[in-house]
Amino acid sequence: MSAAGEVRVRAATPDDVPQIHAFIVELAVYEREPDGVTGTPEMLRDALFGAHRSAGCLIAEVGDEAVGFAVWHYTFSTWECQPGIWLEDLFVPERHRRHGAGYALLSHLSAMALERDCPRVEWHALDWNELALGFYERLGAERLPEWDLHRLEGTALERVASGEARARQ
Repeated sequence: MSAAGEVRVRAATPDDVPQIHAFIVELAVYEREPDGVTGTPEMLRDALFGAHRSAGCLIAEVGDEAVGFAVWHYTFSTWECQPGIWLEDLFVPERHRRHGAGYALLSHLSAMALERDCPRVEWHALDWNELALGFYERLGAERLPEWDLHRLEGTALERVASGEARARQ
């Protein structure tokens, strides 16, 4: 780390958008999807700070340097009839790892969940990301292998939205 000191976590501000977007691009490279980021800083600003916010963001800092981020949004459990928090991204660039930033972000988000009466924080991790999987296991996070992620996007999303997919059943 270029700055010595303790990791602190704070809510992101609109001024952080360029750094958050840069972290997102760096995360995409790390996750082997270097061309995967199609969102712009303007879109991110609107999602985090616009009139119809859809997500929140935390920034980990050491001194004046941003060393990681976490983007989150609410979920809802019908079984518990309560909201939860979905951790969309937690990322600390390699050059800043092993100094507690990832733990500080997850700890802050967990405290936030409890303050907001959210009984859970959930997320996905790539099955090949042993570093992250080991970190989550050491924290006591439960891995739910019986749950598979599903996604509708692109033409499949359009087919279902239009009713066309029903004809293929």
